[in-house]
Order: sequence, then C-alpha cells, then structure tokens
Amino acid sequence: MTLIDTAEVYGSEEFIGRAIAGQRNRVFLVSKVWPSHVAGNGVMRACEASLERLGTDHLDLYLLHWPNGVTNLSSVVTAFENLRSAAKIRAWGVSTNQLPYSLGDRGIERDLLPWCEQHGMPVMAYSPLGGTGASLLRDPTLVPIGAAHGCSAAAVALAWTIRNGNVIAIPESGSVAHVKENAVALSLTLTPQELQSLDAAYPLPNR
Repeated sequence: MTLIDTAEVYGSEEFIGRAIAGQRNRVFLVSKVWPSHVAGNGVMRACEASLERLGTDHLDLYLLHWPNGVTNLSSVVTAFENLRSAAKIRAWGVSTNQLPYSLGDRGIERDLLPWCEQHGMPVMAYSPLGGTGASLLRDPTLVPIGAAHGCSAAAVALAWTIRNGNVIAIPESGSVAHVKENAVALSLTLTPQELQSLDAAYPLPNR
C-alpha cells in the first residue's frame, strides 16, 4: 500500500511532504492541478508549487483535477508533456478516472468499469467506504464477514472494491490506525459465499 493521492486544493501536500521525507522512493505520489490554474503557464507553476510543498523533485502521476470547463485541453496536454520531458512528472492524466465506487455505489459496473478493464485502464475509486455519513461500515452483512476474518468492516468493504485487480481504492486515512486497518484489505480474499452475500445486500442498481 504505497500510493498517496493528494491535490493542490486538499491542503495536505506539506504534511505529506514531511511524512515521506527520506523515503520518497517507497511511495507512488499523485497530485492534481485545479482547472482554474491551467491558463498560460499555470500548469507548470502549479506543479512546481506542489513539488516544493511535497519536498520532492517529481510526481509519479499528475492529474487535471475535474476537467469540466477546461476548453483548451490541447494546451494542458502540451504542458503535461513538457513537465514529463523535464522529468518533473512521470505520467499524466485526468481525474475523471477517479470515480465514486463502493458496495453502495456500483453504477460504473454496468458499462464504464467493463470498458476500462477491456482496455487495460485502471480505475481509482474514491469514497470506497461509502463517503461521509455512510452507514456502510455498520452494515449487518459486512460486520460478521469482518469478524470471520478477524478484521474490520472497512477492510471487507475495501477488499470487495479491489477484488478484481483493476480498481485502486483511495480511502481517506486520518490516522495511523485507519491506515493499518485499510492495509488489511490487500491480503483479504473474500470467499465466493461472502461475495454472494454482499451482492445480495448491495445489488447492482437498475439503470
């Protein structure tokens, strides 16, 4: 579990920079540029500011954050390519590949997720635990499954989200305990019976 996802608007880059100091090569670092910052040389300036806050000389992945309203995408692509040529970023993309996906929000399974799998395109799932105020982690289906594996309902929910290998879950991790709890999902394999129980409790929605 080495991917760290942040953005210039999250306000967390300086904290992350302190956390990864001296061990930058152990993490895959993702950040994002806000769409209102892309005009002119804005992408370059935003990236350099993020690099300074993060205390690193490069990002593994740099994303255009919510590209709605950006009309000159070609200039953004050019700016990203210039950053890649300068070794300030290793790859770039748009954060529309970050999608809400959890047991309680399965809509992308109907079309988008199969398309991405077919084309070898991974999906980053945000709110894999259901988002703020969600009751997912108190669900009577998840809790006994977690108990059977000696783990939390959160680990069960995350293991379900990443079960097919093409989804990267990016849950919020506000404490060391949460990070350790989330990490259990990487080694948790749900049984066919457990997957069926979860599917019955959270069926794929109608269109």
